[in-house]
Amino acid sequence: MVVKLQRPILVGGLGLSFSLWMLQSWHHSIVQLGELSLLSVLAVGGGLWLFKHKLPKDSSEQLNGMLFDRATAESAIAKTEAVINQLAQEAENHQALGTLRNQLAQLSAELDRQEIRLAVTGGQGVGKSTLIQVLESNYTPEKQQTIRFQETAPLLKELSSHADTNILAEAAKSDAVLFLTNGDLTDSEFQALQQIKALNQPKILVFNKQDQYLPDERASVLLSLQQRVQDYVVAVSASPLPIKVRKHETDGVVQEWMEQPAPDIQQLTLELSELLAQQSQQWVWTTTARQAFLLKSEAKNYLNGVRCDRATPVIEQYQWIAAAAAFANPVPALDILATAAINAQMVMDLGNIYQQKFSLEQAQTVAGTMGSLMLKLGLVELSTKAIGIVLKSNAVTFVAGGLVQGVSAAYLTRVAALSLVAYFEQQEIALDSGSNLNVDKLRQTLQNVFQQSQQVAFLQGFVKQGVKRLLPEVQQVEVVS
Repeated sequence: MVVKLQRPILVGGLGLSFSLWMLQSWHHSIVQLGELSLLSVLAVGGGLWLFKHKLPKDSSEQLNGMLFDRATAESAIAKTEAVINQLAQEAENHQALGTLRNQLAQLSAELDRQEIRLAVTGGQGVGKSTLIQVLESNYTPEKQQTIRFQETAPLLKELSSHADTNILAEAAKSDAVLFLTNGDLTDSEFQALQQIKALNQPKILVFNKQDQYLPDERASVLLSLQQRVQDYVVAVSASPLPIKVRKHETDGVVQEWMEQPAPDIQQLTLELSELLAQQSQQWVWTTTARQAFLLKSEAKNYLNGVRCDRATPVIEQYQWIAAAAAFANPVPALDILATAAINAQMVMDLGNIYQQKFSLEQAQTVAGTMGSLMLKLGLVELSTKAIGIVLKSNAVTFVAGGLVQGVSAAYLTRVAALSLVAYFEQQEIALDSGSNLNVDKLRQTLQNVFQQSQQVAFLQGFVKQGVKRLLPEVQQVEVVS
């Protein structure tokens, strides 16, 4: 790794400057002692946070229960294609590109799909298979539409299980969901319905086996379901219980037998027919858009992984530059924030990796904003205190006056850098400028990253690495007990 001394090192808009000879003198001690990379430091503290990828949460991808038109679905496909193309540009041999491109091609074909896909899901023993058989035998939609019913595996009692996550993921591929229950909703059923709603899927809650309830109980359950979901709720009996029929003959003989009533699905078929007549094409477009958003998220995760690999050595380089500068600065009362605030050059370097283009002036503004937020949030004081405690609580033969400041500078630089990375990962691809920061979002990101980096194990490992880098010539007693 070569420290970029030819670039202007502009620390966080807070006036800290260093001569090039000072940085040059620290070059070897910073670079040569790289046996413990930032990746290993992150691992020590459970800090693989940088590699955790989340579904984008910007407003364009919050579907909010809306049905989309064709233009919206086409726009979603175009945005997904842009992300995949960006991944190809930055990592042309990435192993996922072939699969992503095949899925993208399938999305375009989906826009004109005529078949409607209905997922039938619910818990164990609610009558999913039976309802599908009855619908396939007794229901013919208007307009000669083709409907394909797909039964999912039964939901388990605990929705947090991995199996239920897979079940809901399968249901998400359908245009609408028939969610079966045979009584009032359990907590796990209600959570599953909420997740389906969050996926912007039309759904009908089907109260099956209503014939097994007395009339008053049936009405009570139906009312409870309607109040809880505030959506389409229909009551059916896909396979009613046999009823006893008694016939009195004129000669006084009484004959009895069990008779199987016909399935009662009229309310469901009427609801389905009305929805299909009004919304079937929009269902297809909405499903296509939903799949495009999910594919875009998957591609963005791969892209962020590639960028993370490039960002990691940049973060490591600048955090130890900040540490060396703070440790060597002769000013006894140096404001630790001045050495810890992310410098403008690093903002530019990370911005280039994440396609957030900054001018030098904009980078200085971003650095100043980060420094101001860290000060207002109390991160400087908290981190310095925590690092000081770690140093004092362990046997160190020599603690230079600037050691706390140096390690704190590296730590705060890292926190600021990871916060920017997390912030950049949420942005759209190839924005023209990164200068218009959402300060509230950045503040929340800073707080989250700082909290995750405050684990004792991580701090101990980070302090140990900092001492080795800043005091390589001193034989240290083991810092971390």
